[in-house]
Amino acid sequence: MRFHLIRLVPSIAAVLCAALLALPAQAAGLLRDADMEHALTRIAAPVLRAAGLSPARVKVLVVDDNTLNAFVVSNDAIFIHAGLINRLENAAMLQGIIAHEAAHIVNGHIVRRLGNINNARTISGLGLALAAAAAAAGNGRAAAGIALGTAGSAQGAFRGHTREEESSADQSGARFMAAAGVSPQGLLDTLEIFAGQEALSVGRQDPYVLTHPLSRDRIRALAGRVAATGPLPPDPTADYWFARLQGKISAQTRAPSWTLRRLSSEPYADVRALREAIAEHRNSRTQAALAAIDRAIALRPEDGFLRAEKGLILLETRNFEAAAATYAGAVARAPDDPLVLSGYGRALLASGQVSAALDVLEKSRRQDFRDGSMLRDLATAYGRLGQNGMASLVTAERFALSGRMEDAGIHARRATGLLDEGSGPWQRAQDVLIASERAAK
Repeated sequence: MRFHLIRLVPSIAAVLCAALLALPAQAAGLLRDADMEHALTRIAAPVLRAAGLSPARVKVLVVDDNTLNAFVVSNDAIFIHAGLINRLENAAMLQGIIAHEAAHIVNGHIVRRLGNINNARTISGLGLALAAAAAAAGNGRAAAGIALGTAGSAQGAFRGHTREEESSADQSGARFMAAAGVSPQGLLDTLEIFAGQEALSVGRQDPYVLTHPLSRDRIRALAGRVAATGPLPPDPTADYWFARLQGKISAQTRAPSWTLRRLSSEPYADVRALREAIAEHRNSRTQAALAAIDRAIALRPEDGFLRAEKGLILLETRNFEAAAATYAGAVARAPDDPLVLSGYGRALLASGQVSAALDVLEKSRRQDFRDGSMLRDLATAYGRLGQNGMASLVTAERFALSGRMEDAGIHARRATGLLDEGSGPWQRAQDVLIASERAAK
């Protein structure tokens, strides 16, 4: 799993918006990894389609936080805490969380939240929607950051819901699940985790209870719908991807010794080998890690994400040429995944294939401009090829998306002096420059 050390907001415009509203940015970590996000897409897709949402449009992202919570702040993304995923027992429970949050989008609750904030039209128009992980220099396995751009009562307005909205989301979410062939019992089981917490002091409650007011009436109403729906069989495909998602998160966020002690309880042989590879790599036992990931690849030879994991191990142990070759195999099997492309571009750059790296990183940027590690590598590639205007532009965008508007302005001004006036890149530099100047005011 590759984590990005980034602090970000979703767009340059959103940075400006937060500055104009004088809202201090609060950072939360995002765990971004191609394999993990693919698993989330596979798990979420049936429920999102049943809700009338596009799985290609609505991303499900993992927040690097051990508490139990999930939330939406836009129509483009659903955020789920890693702690909540680790607490769940099966794919249906995770699909229940996704269905519930999707219902907040479909039922217009986010629009209502925006309507309660001054300048809501500006916020909405500028895209204060944390649709993906975004943006600044990063390295290693550190977490990506998301600057929510809201604080205090404003943050509550985005993330807090009334009991009426929660009941509505329960019923809609259960309906979406049933339409997708997923038992709404999963949502009920998840809500039962939080039952009784409202009697605790605020400091002892999980964040989910604070942002999703719970009551026994809600649980009883949902239980009635579950009973009316009747039993539905589990989905083996969703269960597999849930095991892979949960196994990867736990292997990366818990001590390697914890992972290695529990390998025998993992029912899927390839997931077991993947977890072992991550744990051994974190223990700096490279040969053991490579042997484990090779076992996983042998079980699923057309799985590009397992090859990307091997590429990452090779890259982080400075086997650059082998990493590039392995990532090439990953891209051949997952050609349109921006995070796989980002890893491939970094490996090419590290192995000295700068022109090839530039092409790959630009393709990644076109698909996900918010990947901070990719932006850093892309700027490096442009710089090594002597294209200093483009290097300054990408650096300006990286700083802007991380909220460092003064630094963004410096690089944007430099870029506008080096790029052809009126060209597309020049216009991008102008956007950053204007945003930085307004933020300064």
